[in-house]
Order: sequence, then C-alpha cells, then structure tokens
Amino acid sequence: MRFIEGGITLVEGIRCSGIKEGKKGLGIIECSGNAAGVFTKNRIKAAPVLVTMENLKAGAIRGIIANSGNANAFTGESGIKNAKRMCEILAERLGCSWRKIVVASTGIIGEQLDVGWIESRAGVVFENLGSDRESSLAFAKSIMTTDTFPKEVAVEIGDAVITGVAKGAGMIAPNMATMLSFIFTDADFSGHDLKKMLIRAVDRSFNVTVVDGDTSTNDMVLLVSTGQKKVSREKFQRGLNSACINLAKQIAKDGEGATKLIEVIVEGARSDKEAFKAARNIASSLLVKTALFGNDPNWGRIIAALGYSGCDVDECISIAFEAGARVELVKRGEILDAHSEARKLLEKSKELKILVNLHKGNGKGYAFGCDLSYDYVRINAEYTT
Repeated sequence: MRFIEGGITLVEGIRCSGIKEGKKGLGIIECSGNAAGVFTKNRIKAAPVLVTMENLKAGAIRGIIANSGNANAFTGESGIKNAKRMCEILAERLGCSWRKIVVASTGIIGEQLDVGWIESRAGVVFENLGSDRESSLAFAKSIMTTDTFPKEVAVEIGDAVITGVAKGAGMIAPNMATMLSFIFTDADFSGHDLKKMLIRAVDRSFNVTVVDGDTSTNDMVLLVSTGQKKVSREKFQRGLNSACINLAKQIAKDGEGATKLIEVIVEGARSDKEAFKAARNIASSLLVKTALFGNDPNWGRIIAALGYSGCDVDECISIAFEAGARVELVKRGEILDAHSEARKLLEKSKELKILVNLHKGNGKGYAFGCDLSYDYVRINAEYTT
C-alpha cells in the first residue's frame, strides 16, 4: 500500500465537475457501482441525509449531486421534496431512476434550498464532467464552505486504488466529524461488505476527529466500488483505514482558525475502548485547545481531561509532547522541569503529538484535533448567509 498523487478520477469510470459562485457551490459525480454510507448520529438529520439513506438501500448508485452554502436541514417536507428534486435533476441526465442518486448538502441550517439556482447550473456542471485532475479539484472545491483548501487522498493497494475527497473545517466532533466525504475504489466488493469495512474505517478516523465538539446534521461518508479489480479484504481494509485517517487529519488541520494539527496518542489504558475515549476527551477539551494556541504547555489541563473521561486513571500518568523533538512533562506521576523546553517546542510547531501513558494495561487509542484560536470565534460569528 502506498499513497499516490491524484484525485477521485484515478478510479476508472469516475467523472466529475463542480462550480463555486460565492458561498454557493454545486458538484456532480458520475459513478456506477455498489455503494454504502455512514451518516451523522445527530437526531435531527438533514433532508439529503434521509433521502440518501433510503436510496442506498438498493446497494448501488449511478451518481452523486452535492451543493454547498445551504444544508437543507430543519426544512420539513419542503426540504425532502427539494432533496428528491436534486436527485431527479441528475437522474434525468444520466437516464436512471432518482433512487439511484446520492444527494448531499452542506451550509446554513434552517433555510429552504434554492433549487432554481441548482437547476440553472446543473447543465453546465454536467457538460463539464471529466476524468482529469482538474475535474477532481473542481468537485472538491465546489463542496467547500469554511474550508481553506480542498481535501483529497489516493492510495494504491496492489492493482487497485482507493481515492477520496472530503470537506470539513468546523462543526466537527466525534460521531462523524459538518463534513462530507466521498470515497471510490475499483476493488470489487458487495454493498454489504463495503458497509462493514466503511464502519470500521470511520470509527478509527472521522469519529476520532474533533475541531469544536459540535455534531452536524449533514455528516455523510460514502464508499463506492466500481468492481473492476480483485483485492483481499484485509489489504483493502488497511488501505481504506489509511485513506480515511489521511482525510480526517486534513479536516483537523483545516479546523476553523486553527494554527496547529494535534494528534493525541494514549497508551497503557485498560482497553482500546478506554484509550480512544481518553484521547477524544483530551482532543475535545477547550482548555487544552486554547492552551496549545497560546503555546502554553499546561499539562494540568490534560490531566483534568483524563480525570473526567470516565476511564480508569490515577496519578501514575506519563505525558510528553513530540514535534520532531520529544519533551517529557510528567513521568509516572513525577513532574519534570521541562516547561521552558516544551514552550519552545510549541512555538515552532504546526503539528504536535500529545503522548499519554496511563500505565494501566495494553489499550491503545488516538484522536485528531487542533488548537482553538481567536479566528474560530470570528469565522463563526461572521458565518451568515
């Protein structure tokens, strides 16, 4: 397995395009194959999520249509009607049933979708569908909201490839980080197998990613197989995990106003479950996140987060920071004189690992996150239509 350069169109048969006009965007992907999805755990699900969940029951799709700028969430029956209409817009051009279409939206909650705008742009986007690098980028940019860069990944596993695109920078929390991700492969698997493998990958990637602790109404991860290549399930799972982790890290790195990508690694827990829980608590702590923005190695905030995590912990804890160099702050409960050294490390680091050992067992887990800056407040205070 190795990472390679390129976008989603590296999978043969995938064509896509997109446009962005101000805060509004429209993207289309033509694809044919088995499909599976994982969706937000928010009890209030956006209309496109509900429609897509129903359409995926057949296990195969022909295309994806996605818009940015409007979430089509908390919009009642009109929202469902508009989501179905988006499916019809693409289905009419592909010559298939609207139930073979996946629909996704991201943006402002509580406003009715401007279907007229989508109708008027769909023809141009469809005519520009392509299988080149520029087409992949055009789609990736069309679904961006507060993102500062498009997020793509490509992994080679034997003769097959896994490619993916994602958007997300804010309203990111475990339970799927507001994010959308569309992943494609030419490896041959049934919809049932894709679902099981996708759940495993999401649980160890998007579901351990934290920017601000909010779970969106629109989160969606889709996996589509065009079925052209044979790959072992074990190899594919490893490749899928790697692709999803890569995209999850890109989302954390692009956290609204973020200056640091944070990876929390917890070892020595009673179980893997407890280790992942502890790591998520640290990555979610506003006090930890703000301290890191201020380049303050206040490890006491990490201790506090561990203490209220519900995991089995006591004062026999080790904590270190790593960014090229490694600085130990606490060793088996002993406080080390490393504050000045740790501050210097933070001041020059854009990517940081927080290493924790609970000395309770063999459990291991991790989480991805970012610091919390003044700009996070500004961006979200100004995020209006």
